[in-house]
Amino acid sequence: MDMLDTLMLSRIQFAANISFHILFPTITIALGWVLVFFKLRYARTGDPVWMDAYFFWVKIFAVTFALGVVSGITMSFQFGTNWSGFMERVGNIAGPLLAYEIVTAFFLEAVFLGIMLFGFRRVPGWAHTGATLLVAIGTTLSAFWILVLNSWMHTPAGFELRDGVAHVTSWWEVIFNPSMPYRLVHMLLASGLTVAFVLAGVSAIRWMMGDRSQAVRKTFRTGTVMGALLIPLQIYAGDLHGLNTLEHQPAKVAAMEGNWQTGSHVPLLLFALPDEAARENRFELGIPSGASLILQHSREGVVPGLDDFVSEDGRIEHPPVAPVFWSFRVMVGTGMAMLALSWATVFLMRRGRSMDSLPRPVLWAFVPMAFSGWLATLAGWYTTEIGRQPWLVQGVLTTREAISNVPPTLVLSTLLAYLAVYALLLVAYLGLILYLARRAALGATAPDAPALGRPVNDPVQTIERRTA
Repeated sequence: MDMLDTLMLSRIQFAANISFHILFPTITIALGWVLVFFKLRYARTGDPVWMDAYFFWVKIFAVTFALGVVSGITMSFQFGTNWSGFMERVGNIAGPLLAYEIVTAFFLEAVFLGIMLFGFRRVPGWAHTGATLLVAIGTTLSAFWILVLNSWMHTPAGFELRDGVAHVTSWWEVIFNPSMPYRLVHMLLASGLTVAFVLAGVSAIRWMMGDRSQAVRKTFRTGTVMGALLIPLQIYAGDLHGLNTLEHQPAKVAAMEGNWQTGSHVPLLLFALPDEAARENRFELGIPSGASLILQHSREGVVPGLDDFVSEDGRIEHPPVAPVFWSFRVMVGTGMAMLALSWATVFLMRRGRSMDSLPRPVLWAFVPMAFSGWLATLAGWYTTEIGRQPWLVQGVLTTREAISNVPPTLVLSTLLAYLAVYALLLVAYLGLILYLARRAALGATAPDAPALGRPVNDPVQTIERRTA
């Protein structure tokens, strides 16, 4: 019983840590590239508005990066404290992959981050732009190695077990395991969408505060266009990822669809209440043959059922259905909201609507959608990670086998401490963004601020004044 309590508490603790941690890399991965875009636009046009945008968002990047590093270190310690069986069984693979992330990504970020943050007036322009580019590359490399490890845990390849311990037979197969390309693309696009709506949402907030600066207008347009371009790509990448999951993790797909019996003409459920005890759904509302069409591209396509993953002795070998079923729908629903809002806004702007003339409800809609990417990312993460249960490494190591023998009271106390600290940090982070937005809005409406459209004689002086 104690072991069960420790197992559940450790799972909750790791879920809390990864949920908090993933919020910040989801922003920094794509925001680094947006900052590169701002610098390149400034270098090409000489328009100081792009540097106004850069200086505002680089502050948010710095704070986000710091929180991501701190929470990532805390999360890594749990492999040894709460999940010692994981490192004992697959440490020969997980250890080097985590080390590669540090050597190739973290060191790159650490070396050039200082130049990026403080070197604008201390190094040549090309060097500062290069530093920004290298930091962006570093954040992407970091995502690459972490997703290599995570993907390998879902679709392990390139190894053999010797006395119960995994040993690498091919690093190429380990790194480019069957699900890695799909998972990497899906995550990078998720980061891009998260940042797109953060850019547009925070710009909308600044607009509501009275900031009518050109930086707000350009950032808002950048965010909306970026979101409108990326969401169709994400839908397509998500479809490919789903087909890959169907091939390698059919139980997860069955839980995502809430499908109990294997068969054809399986409906796409828009709403249902999965009942694991009765092994059926209640109050189903679906599109006839929709799941078969999406997963097999045919109405007659066969979709696996959850009943196929119950052993002869009655042991359930599929993930808990309700969390996977609902988290998948939250992710897809959020994506559809992103599609509708970004496309509607771009359509209005293409018809000559400026930010001034956009309907107020459209601008207000971007405020709650500012961090919609977080919601979609967390929902997607829960879908894929809960959907792997009862396995920690698919077909190799179960979650129960990996747990450390730690007293449940100790796990509970650290869990509560984590939750308290994370809640305070998250409130402080969001409060800081609002503070920066308010400060920028006050600066834009100050008496000595340049009038919109007035020629700027000294771009550097203007930038220094606005960022003082």
